[in-house]
Amino acid sequence: MSRILVTGANGQVGFELQRSLPILGTVVAVTRGEMDLAREASILAALQEHKPRIIVNPAAYTAVDRAESDAEQAMAVNAAAPGIMARWAADNGALLVHYSTDYVFDGSKAAPYVEEDAVNPQSVYGESKWRGEEAVRAAGAAYMILRTSWVYGHHGSNFLKTILRLAQERDTLNVVADQVGAPTSAALIANVTRSVVERMVGSQASEDLSGTYHLTAQGNTSWHGYAVHILGEASAANFKLTLSLDALKPISTSEYPTPAKRPANSRLNCAKLTQRFEVTLPPWQEGVSDVVAKLRPAAN
Repeated sequence: MSRILVTGANGQVGFELQRSLPILGTVVAVTRGEMDLAREASILAALQEHKPRIIVNPAAYTAVDRAESDAEQAMAVNAAAPGIMARWAADNGALLVHYSTDYVFDGSKAAPYVEEDAVNPQSVYGESKWRGEEAVRAAGAAYMILRTSWVYGHHGSNFLKTILRLAQERDTLNVVADQVGAPTSAALIANVTRSVVERMVGSQASEDLSGTYHLTAQGNTSWHGYAVHILGEASAANFKLTLSLDALKPISTSEYPTPAKRPANSRLNCAKLTQRFEVTLPPWQEGVSDVVAKLRPAAN
């Protein structure tokens, strides 16, 4: 059984990986206090202590707007740390699974992005994640970079939980309607990670499967459409809502300015992943239903 090191134990994806990965080996999930990705010495100390055969790195600096004024920290965690882990993996024969984002693209393409499309990050966060990808690719280890988007789950903070909270507190709400993407559950990301890691480890030449892949749920919607669906699911699950669908107003990005620019098109083409690893990606609505159902007891 392989030893698997999971970073970001308290994060959305890190939480779900602790459920999905034990079938593949002994999982050691570390928090920031145990492995601080902003400090090289802390990263190397944890790797040397646990000596993993597989490193799975969902930990990241994800405060997109704060990164605009905190670039040094964002770059340390999102750009430098993955490179440190990848170089250790190369030196020690380990596999690295690393997660990236739709923010590496500028969002101007009319169609869903494929892995080979030119990147053009428009924010410090997007730039930091792109540099992290490049560091992983350059290290020479067996690796898997999984780009995803609009991540949510029943654990941690996310758009879905914010909408549920506001829908029980307010009687009107404005939500951006001109940014499009695929809400993707942390549970789906963790389940697919398990499948691809199992395939990578079982391959006689795992380097042949190394690469960058897109991983999102199927379909797409706007943030406003996402919020509408959340309200519908919450209503069916008997949440006590003060917000009606009519009071959920669509607005443009220009009406809701933020320090960091968001891609208008966050759609990712996942055909490379589904074909090479024979995984099935469900419609985005399924994951939303599952998470709303899990949150219902705590909300009532």
